[in-house]
Amino acid sequence: MRDFINKLYQNHALIYKVVLFLVTTITIIYLFPKGGQFKYNIQKGKPWQYENLYAPFNFAILKSDQEINSESQEIEANKQLFFIEVDKVVEKVKKSYDKQVLIILQDSLAVDFNKKKLKSFGANFITKVYKNGFLNKLDNDRISKNSLITIRKGNEARDILSNKLVTTDVLVSQLHKYFVNSRYRNLEKKFTTLFFEIIEPNIFYDDKFTQKIINEDISNMSIAVGLVSENERIISKGDMVEGMSYEILISLKKEYDSQLWSKSNYNWIVFGYTILVALVLSMLLLFLYNYRNEIFEDNTKLTFIFLNIFLIVLMVTVVQKYWIDYIYVAPIIILPIILKAFFDARLGLFVHMLAVLILGFIVPNSFEFIFLQVIAGIVTILTVSELYRRANLFISIIKITAVYILAYFAFSIIQEGNTQQLNWSYFGMFALNGVLSFLSLFLILIYEKVFNLVSDVSLLELANTNSKLLRELNEKAPGTFQHSMQVANLAEASANEIGANAMLVRTGALFHDIGKMKNPMYFTENQTTSVNPHNELSPADSAKIIIDHVINGVEIAKKYRLPDRIIDFIRTHHGTSTVYYFYKKQQEITPESVDIKKFQYPGPIPFSKESAILMMCDACEAASKSIKEPTALLIDDLVERIINGQMSNGQFMNSDITFKEIDTIKKVIKKKLNNIYHLRIEYPE
Repeated sequence: MRDFINKLYQNHALIYKVVLFLVTTITIIYLFPKGGQFKYNIQKGKPWQYENLYAPFNFAILKSDQEINSESQEIEANKQLFFIEVDKVVEKVKKSYDKQVLIILQDSLAVDFNKKKLKSFGANFITKVYKNGFLNKLDNDRISKNSLITIRKGNEARDILSNKLVTTDVLVSQLHKYFVNSRYRNLEKKFTTLFFEIIEPNIFYDDKFTQKIINEDISNMSIAVGLVSENERIISKGDMVEGMSYEILISLKKEYDSQLWSKSNYNWIVFGYTILVALVLSMLLLFLYNYRNEIFEDNTKLTFIFLNIFLIVLMVTVVQKYWIDYIYVAPIIILPIILKAFFDARLGLFVHMLAVLILGFIVPNSFEFIFLQVIAGIVTILTVSELYRRANLFISIIKITAVYILAYFAFSIIQEGNTQQLNWSYFGMFALNGVLSFLSLFLILIYEKVFNLVSDVSLLELANTNSKLLRELNEKAPGTFQHSMQVANLAEASANEIGANAMLVRTGALFHDIGKMKNPMYFTENQTTSVNPHNELSPADSAKIIIDHVINGVEIAKKYRLPDRIIDFIRTHHGTSTVYYFYKKQQEITPESVDIKKFQYPGPIPFSKESAILMMCDACEAASKSIKEPTALLIDDLVERIINGQMSNGQFMNSDITFKEIDTIKKVIKKKLNNIYHLRIEYPE
């Protein structure tokens, strides 16, 4: 049992990778739409590139979404309006009339009339008003003049022309007409006031029932325009995919999807999806293992990459499910922006390509979608740089948006054959996509804190020489600080020449010697007097103090929570080289028993172009101080000798740097050192 636990502990990193791979695969499969994939790629306006296609079964030719929407709108426009009649309103009005009419009957103008007949005369008008119904004023605007409507009363319904109903607008005119030729015309105003106080509408618009009938009509609407029989030829090879052929192919695809996704073959489809997604993620792991092994071995970075792939898939799935018409608003280019910010362009593009392949299973018109996203990803990698300069990202996103628009414009022309069917709303979607892509800056800040990663934005902050750690270095070891500044300038210039990350190598150079703060006087650049403390020590002890500045630097960097990418420069800037001066001194004392390992730095050797650049610049800048009377020839010879010695010792074997790039770096260092010492060509006398 103990052996088993020990094996688990020893292989915990590998076990974590397997679990991460499985969890990511399963969650992505869970997000996939519940449907199979049609085996033909339907491209409107292009020739059919497959063999003659025959109907595999009977299926209906479905109407297009545009036709269905048009018919639905027509049903909505010609809908039958339903109203409801409320009985209690009439009873309430009559009771109110019986009470308030007494006031009119007592009026001096009504004294000469028979009160019973006068009361009955007013009551008859109320009966006349409610004969067909009194329509609610708010609902009057819903109906057109003289249109047929249906009034429901309990379980009964009657159709009536709308102008047969009484409304507030016609009530005054009807009252006038009723009273003008009667013997009670002098009481018209009083009855008008009374009726306007007591009469209430009893006909109300029944929105719920009307909408129910509309929904039933839409649901009963035929969605088919024809039928295709089994083995009937649908399209021949080379025929254009357009018109009815296109509608039949789309109908076949929909029928195929509905038949394919059944309980009997559900597991097989999921199994197929699992293989494809696992294959894509395996390619990512294989790429990292072969070309970015330091990332493959770092489970935190591996988790970061897999998490971003999952989040992109999740985002597109949500948009596809709830807002399918806005699929191009989803800012997928955030993925390559973030990965390039934290790693490199090649990895960013590779991961983006794999993510887009996965998204091809989710979105409609997958070929168009994949093409647009691949092109946008390439432009992103080529244009986005130096994120700490916000204008750069703004200009890059403008270029990316322009490429989106141009590619969509081309696809639209190919599919429709003209520009009349161009959907201008897509241009707005691409612009909104660009705006949302600025969220990448916000995500970069979050990821830096959560995953302890470093981007150009944080590098700019770290490279500030007024930061607490660099000010402390300047105070305790001013010579080392000046040396670091010179090395930073050399390294930045060299990185720019070969296309490496100049901001990263400059920041690494500023911090590479912070370990010298612990024993600053044991390093010559900090010695202000002729007293050398190494004179009191043995060569082995002196070598240990010199070598320990690497370990001390790593400890100080971790104390100040510097990113791992900066700590890597501290660990690798001497590689596994030898403290040659003290090694030779020890050989003079004990020539036969010198352990060279005690005089070697612990390493590791540089494993990136940037760390290799720092090693070259650091050694050359430090050695140039030993030249008492520097000349161009002496500096050239020194640079050649130091860098060639590092190459012969295998210090650059893991740094992925070419001989041509090393030769370019040599030239830059020579030129910069010559400028530092203000050397000029010596002319003969």
